[in-house]
Amino acid sequence: MGSGQTVAVFGAYGHTGRFVVAELRERGFVPVLSGRDAYKLKALAHETGLDARPASVDDPVSLDRALAGAAAVINCAGPFATTAAPVIEAALRTGIPYLDVAAEIEANVDTFAHFADRARDAGAVIVPAMAFFGGFGDLLVTAAMGEWTAADEAHIAYGLSGWHPTAGTRTSGAVSRQRRDGGRVRYSNGRLEHRYDTPPTLQWPFPEPMGPRPVIGEFTMADVVTVPSHLSVPEVCTYMTVEAARDIAAPDTPTPAAVDERGRSDQTFLVDVVVRSGGTERRAVAHGQDIYAVTAPLVVEALDRILTGRTHAVGVASAGKIFDAPDFLRALSPHITVELPA
Repeated sequence: MGSGQTVAVFGAYGHTGRFVVAELRERGFVPVLSGRDAYKLKALAHETGLDARPASVDDPVSLDRALAGAAAVINCAGPFATTAAPVIEAALRTGIPYLDVAAEIEANVDTFAHFADRARDAGAVIVPAMAFFGGFGDLLVTAAMGEWTAADEAHIAYGLSGWHPTAGTRTSGAVSRQRRDGGRVRYSNGRLEHRYDTPPTLQWPFPEPMGPRPVIGEFTMADVVTVPSHLSVPEVCTYMTVEAARDIAAPDTPTPAAVDERGRSDQTFLVDVVVRSGGTERRAVAHGQDIYAVTAPLVVEALDRILTGRTHAVGVASAGKIFDAPDFLRALSPHITVELPA
């Protein structure tokens, strides 16, 4: 448990940030609220009784002040193309671990490219994409592979009942589209490729209770950065149920609405992972409720393992590389049901 350790949360007042703050407190940590909007921080501090430290990514002194005395920092503030590098720099200056919940493919590529050498040389820990998209898929793929060190293909199919995006998701998506000039990306032949055609639609055989559903193929998520960062898999493809893809594409889809005391929406998910090597196939399946809410136990479990030394690597590392994937997934059992290969 957190044992009263202080953890800075940048973007604490955002939709996901609030879930992270609540999860930290539940696990015995003391969150320090930070972010760019002083008014929202003040309101959240009044609501929670926690310390608030406004900071701007354009002001390194304010970031250092926000992280002072913290055991680690969790960045929940998108777009991460703007926030990740400055907050990582502050974490390196302060000498504390950095985690974020970035789903932006380009921002995660930047983190690995720009900070890998420095973080490794400093013995620092930087874990990007420690969220539903990126970290969770990587953990499932890693667990499914077991003792395999390489595979021919990894397929990650997201069966979402629907997708009511937050304002932050829309903003981050717009930044990514701008960076890729309106196109899309896929991971094939061991590298990221930019495409400008229409992605395929196909049927994916989700297990029960979802069953077979039409999905958008090559609906590329951050898993195409995290999985190949440490596993030899030349083909990594992610899929999204057609209903969820339509929701997030529609400009009038409302934001998530709470339906329980934890603030979760009624969205459900089933993630189906298939890895193939030669003629052998292995599968891992997970299901739960609310992709934004479930990011909180994911990133806080990661934080706890880092602070207690239950890690396999230093430097910039994805979830599947730095943690014992099967053990990590089993630890999420109060929030997520997981079925792994024997």
